[in-house]
Amino acid sequence: MTQHAPTNRIAFQGELGAYSHEACRNARPELEPLPCRTFEDVIEAVRSGQADLAMLPVENSTYGRVADIHRLLPASGLHIVDEAFVRVHISLMALPGTKIEEINKVRAHLVLLPQSASYLSRYGIIGEAAADSAGAAAELAKSGERRTGVLASDLAAEIHGLQILARHIEDHAHNTTRFLIMSRADNHQRRAKVMMTTFVFRVRNIPAALYKAMGGFATNGVNMTKLESYMADGIFTATQFYADIEGHPDDANVRRALDELAYFSSSLTILGVYPADPLRAEHAPALPEE
Repeated sequence: MTQHAPTNRIAFQGELGAYSHEACRNARPELEPLPCRTFEDVIEAVRSGQADLAMLPVENSTYGRVADIHRLLPASGLHIVDEAFVRVHISLMALPGTKIEEINKVRAHLVLLPQSASYLSRYGIIGEAAADSAGAAAELAKSGERRTGVLASDLAAEIHGLQILARHIEDHAHNTTRFLIMSRADNHQRRAKVMMTTFVFRVRNIPAALYKAMGGFATNGVNMTKLESYMADGIFTATQFYADIEGHPDDANVRRALDELAYFSSSLTILGVYPADPLRAEHAPALPEE
């Protein structure tokens, strides 16, 4: 890949103040955030050298995987170098000096409205879907509309000069988004207490190929934390699998498991090797008591 001079920028999808921007500020506070219109634009910003890193949401604890991301990652030419977990805290904001009793409508991305349904119902506030919560905050700051509020991050209020009327009004305290930080260059040299490896693969067209391919992870004691399938190439019979495992490809047990997977696969691509986010343990399912 073409060498580019460092830009000290990290690209994300959305407006300044979006949760992806918050993820950038938390994980890479030393880098300048570069807002982009689409996920494709984020990837292209890194590929073309406009930014050094990409911050891409891959899944949410409430809504599951982010649409199109699994399709985009293998074709991006980028490598996962870190993961970041961000708690989705929702705040109600309005123009400075506004009281909550004045608000009769709030605007927010469609996924935020049901997460704050109990709070909005208590005050008789109607929710209206917006394309982007941070964008809605920017629009409100310019509009002068005092009877409209916005649901977004505290960062959005800070950036757009809005007053926070209520913080953390989400109905459930566990809602978290997992982001992947991606770079033009991979980095398999790092080591941490817990390493993660992410890869995509397709199995050969033979009976029980997936079952046999997965057997190597069980027999070698490799913990697979995620396995998802999705249609590839727009063909119902072409299935690609996305997987996360604990461990490094250089670990003997992981190497054996990947070798066995490769034997039963028609393609296998490692997307990244990176340290597990410390917050990952908080989102692991609890083991049943004996």
